[in-house]
Amino acid sequence: MLPFDTMIPARMDRLPWARFHWLVLGALGITWILDGLEVTLIGTVSGILQDPGTLGLSGSEIGVLGSAYVAGAVVGAMVFGYLTDLWGRKQLFFITLSIYLLGVGLSAFSWNVWSFAIFRFITGAGIGGEYAAINSAVDELIPARVRGRVDLLVNATYWIGAAVGSLSTIWLLNPKNFAVDLGWRLGFGGGAVLGLAILSLRRFVPESPRWLVLKGRLFEAESIVSGIERDIEADTQTELSKVSRVMRVRPRRHVKLSLIFHTMFTTYRARSVLGLALMASQAFLFNAVFFTYALVLTKFYRIPGQDTGLYLLPFALGNLFGPLALGHYFDTIGRKKMISFTYAASGALLIVTGWLFKENLVSAVTLTALWSCVFFFASSAASAAYLTVSEIFPMEMRGLAIAVFYSLGTGLGGIAAPWVFGELIGTGSRSAIFGGYLFAAALMIGAAVVELILGVEAAGMSLEDIATPLSVEVAGRS
Repeated sequence: MLPFDTMIPARMDRLPWARFHWLVLGALGITWILDGLEVTLIGTVSGILQDPGTLGLSGSEIGVLGSAYVAGAVVGAMVFGYLTDLWGRKQLFFITLSIYLLGVGLSAFSWNVWSFAIFRFITGAGIGGEYAAINSAVDELIPARVRGRVDLLVNATYWIGAAVGSLSTIWLLNPKNFAVDLGWRLGFGGGAVLGLAILSLRRFVPESPRWLVLKGRLFEAESIVSGIERDIEADTQTELSKVSRVMRVRPRRHVKLSLIFHTMFTTYRARSVLGLALMASQAFLFNAVFFTYALVLTKFYRIPGQDTGLYLLPFALGNLFGPLALGHYFDTIGRKKMISFTYAASGALLIVTGWLFKENLVSAVTLTALWSCVFFFASSAASAAYLTVSEIFPMEMRGLAIAVFYSLGTGLGGIAAPWVFGELIGTGSRSAIFGGYLFAAALMIGAAVVELILGVEAAGMSLEDIATPLSVEVAGRS
């Protein structure tokens, strides 16, 4: 295809915040509400699922369900991450949400551990695909000057879902309201209903103009951007400033996997090490603690299974408030300083919390408050990991890059974590569990050091300046 000049990236980055951007946040960012709802449900109902009146699962089998969900997310991320670069962001975020709806709907009808594990795998595959498609689309539709805080906000909505899940299980798992084997099933059914509402909202989100440009579909990209500009001018009652920054693009219909992986692991080898360190460490921490916290509460503090949602609610709120309070600084102070700080702070607080638990110096309420402090920082760190891997690689491979590092990081740090901690909790030894917490803390602090050494300062920069697209011949001409 013949090369052409375009100003579309510069036009997108200079847009003032308007209703269009809220639409993007609402229709795409809400995905993490679903994920938070899912993870909280399985974490909260784990105590109920051990009841002989339900599925009668053991602690290890509860861990298997968590691992099946994470394994599905890994597979889904890899498959759909590749396809989102090939077919486009919009097509994939419809497909992945539909797969999620299938999995979560079937989960409500599980009859034993293996049927439940299969349905959790399908649900995870949909969510894993969402990570790649949604992070790609959000980054490419949001102006560079606020991309950091918006990405953190989007990822933080996970904890709105977690809070909703915690509150809903207080009602759903109360035997006065529903039979013991019905309430948890209604919880998963509710997730499917919410997903259907989101599916209809996504009709109004356009394809990424940046992706269209690199595929040579300039007319479509121009039409979308012109429409966005007209709507924003009408919304803000101001005339948009002119831009003069031009990119020379030679479109590629398809980018060979050999070139993608050469770019990822040779040209940007240091960035790949960075992405893996950030993703694996946060995945281990979150999957280890959150999937099994209800088991800790029931085994060590004798909290009834139907009441564990009360303790997961402040847990979720700490995770939500962290990115809300700190997100602004990722665009002002900068990525490297804030990412390394949040990783190190959460690791240090984890050591303190784990030691107090080991010494039996905290109640269930105090332990929950301490975990909320740990995840105030860890939530921002985890969100910044997704932000990092979605920013630092060329656009033609953004979806796959997110998928690769999500999959590698989650595979290394997340799949085994729920099962391992389920086994540690099963021993009844506080010291054994503390050992697991120490390992998670070491991973987080190690990632902070890697960020200090290899981190990429991307605050306020255009995506095309952070990593020049493979199809761009000249970037930044005026």
